[in-house]
Amino acid sequence: MELEKNVSIIIPSLSPDQKLIALLEDLREAGFDRIVLVNDGSTAEYDSYFAIAKEQFGCTVLTHAVNQGKGRAIKTAFNYLLSECPDCEVAVAVDSDGQHRIHDIRRVAAETLANPQTLVMGCRDFSSKNADIPLRSRFGNVTTSRVLRLFCGITLSDTQTGLRGFSRDTMRLFLKTKGERFEYEMNMILDARENGVDLREVPIDTVYIEENRTSHFNPLKDSLRIYAVFSKFILASLSSFVVDIGLYALFVFLIGSWLPAFAKTQIIVIASVAARILSALFNYLVNKNQVFHNHDKHGKSLWRYAVLALVQMACSAWGTAQLYSLLKWNSAFLKLVVDCVLFVISFRLQRGWVFRK
Repeated sequence: MELEKNVSIIIPSLSPDQKLIALLEDLREAGFDRIVLVNDGSTAEYDSYFAIAKEQFGCTVLTHAVNQGKGRAIKTAFNYLLSECPDCEVAVAVDSDGQHRIHDIRRVAAETLANPQTLVMGCRDFSSKNADIPLRSRFGNVTTSRVLRLFCGITLSDTQTGLRGFSRDTMRLFLKTKGERFEYEMNMILDARENGVDLREVPIDTVYIEENRTSHFNPLKDSLRIYAVFSKFILASLSSFVVDIGLYALFVFLIGSWLPAFAKTQIIVIASVAARILSALFNYLVNKNQVFHNHDKHGKSLWRYAVLALVQMACSAWGTAQLYSLLKWNSAFLKLVVDCVLFVISFRLQRGWVFRK
């Protein structure tokens, strides 16, 4: 029971039902008596659940006057624990719908106590075809995991788990993480990587009650919020890519018209270099100011970007020329193929090296 005495449970809740009361009963029976329940703007008809939580189970109930989102609810709990509970060593965030089992909560808590400088995540197994997982949940989580691995180099089996363990240090860090709703959980993962916080997965039971019908996650709206984390990066790169391809095609035409004696491979190299210099300058300014919000002076990020741009430019020109010599296909199409591969590599290097905060 010593473990439970050092752990606070955070439960964000909107419009709860009897499953919340059942969860509180299980937590208290297991010895967890430090429970912070955040009423995220539920209407008056749900007041009885929060009253029972406070009076019968001794929960600390924090209330948002209006719905502000799961991310804001978690940050409200972080702020309370850091400000008012100096003896709280570890907090575990738990969903209010009863889908997290007590033994899994205990495992996440123990792992966090043993590894206070990590973000501990209770991760479900979406690879099992036998698990009774709603299609939208399986598809959404698998897709997000693949996007995260491709663009950020972060490999997680469950990116959307609500069962997470935090030490005081990581609570303080994630209190500054942007995001008010479901996108906050994704931003937390990205901030952990940027700040050198290890991500540790703890396998947990895969449980969905009533096919997750009581979840407040909107598959369309909230997925767009989650992917907005990546889309602003991708759109900036794609706009630069369009500028690069457009300038390349223009330069190939102009050089071919003005200098017809040049070999095709020479024209490709010259056009690639000129287009990449101009599009790289455009991309650098957009990424620094609008995408990565890097407010450092241009010195360090500029020379890093210049090194990356030169290497990428050389790889683009060499790769396109080699493919043209081999296949004799349209050079603009071959450049498109080469740059699609370089795009993913460049994104990861820009995020993790060039504009690293």
